[in-house]
Amino acid sequence: MSDSASANQSKAKVFFARLFSTLLLWAVVTGVFMSANVWLFMALMSLLGLLGIWEYFRMARDGGVPCQPKWGLVVSVIYLGVLAWLLGSYGHAALDLVHAVDAALISLTVLLGFVWQLRRPVDGHKTFTEVAVTTLGFVYVVVMFSFVSRLLFLPQINESVPGAWLIIWLVLVTKFTDMGAYVTGSVIGKHKMIPHISPGKTWQGFVGGIGFALLAGCGLFALMPERLAVLGGWGWVIGLCVLLSLLAVVGDLAESVLKRSMGVKDSGKTLPGIGGALDLIDSLCYTAPVLYFVLKWVPLYSAPVH
Repeated sequence: MSDSASANQSKAKVFFARLFSTLLLWAVVTGVFMSANVWLFMALMSLLGLLGIWEYFRMARDGGVPCQPKWGLVVSVIYLGVLAWLLGSYGHAALDLVHAVDAALISLTVLLGFVWQLRRPVDGHKTFTEVAVTTLGFVYVVVMFSFVSRLLFLPQINESVPGAWLIIWLVLVTKFTDMGAYVTGSVIGKHKMIPHISPGKTWQGFVGGIGFALLAGCGLFALMPERLAVLGGWGWVIGLCVLLSLLAVVGDLAESVLKRSMGVKDSGKTLPGIGGALDLIDSLCYTAPVLYFVLKWVPLYSAPVH
C-alpha cells in the first residue's frame, strides 16, 4: 500500500471514529435534554468537569510537571458539589452567590496549596510550580467550564431548565466550529495557521469553522426564535456566532499549548477520534464564560435576562 493510500485510510478511520463519538455524545445530550430534569443536567456537567480536571492532572504527571493532584481533585469535587446543589436547588437566584463561591474556592486553592508546601523544605521553582499548576487547572478546567451550568439558569423563564436551548445553541456553535474547521481543512486546507502550536490547522479550516458556526447558530435561532429570545435579534445572533467561533479556536489552541508544554498528545482516550473529556470541553471553557457575561451585562433589548 502506498504512503498516500495509507494516509487516506488513516484519515478516514479518524473521521469515522470521530463521527461515532460525536453521535454517541449527542445521544447522551439529547437524552438529558429530553428528560428536562435539572439534576441530570447538573450531574452531566459535574461529571465532565471532574473528568476534565482528572485528565489535566494526569497530563501534568505524564509530562513531569510538578502539581498537587490530590488537593486539586479534592477542591474540584467540593466546588462541583456545591455548584450543583446551589444551581439545582435555587436556579437563577443562586447565580450571584456562585460568583462568591468562585472567589472563595480559588482563594482556598492557593492558600492551602502553599500551606501544603510547609511540610517540606523549598525545592527551587518546583515548590512554586506545584501551586501555580494546580490553581491554573482548577480555574481553567473546573471554574471556566462551570459557566455552561450557569447558562442553564440565566434566562428567567418559568421552566425547570430555562436555558436548555441556550446550552444546545452554545454547544452547536462551538462544536460546529471544530467540525467545520476539521472538514474544511481536510478537504481544501493548504496554508498552515499556527504550525508551531497545531500543525494540522489551516487558514482555510479557520474560515470554514466560522462558516459552519454561523450555519448552526443562525439555523437553530431561525427554528427556535422564542426559545432563544435571550440572544436578542439577528444582529446579536450573527455577532455572537462569529465571536464564539473565534473563541472556540482559541480554546482549542490553548489546550494544544498545554499538551505541547507537558509533552503529551491527547488528554485521554475516552472518546475515539476525539480524545479525552478535556479535548471535548476545551473550547466550551472559552465560549461559555464569554456568552454568560455578554448576556448578563450587555443589554439585549428584545430579551433582558436580569
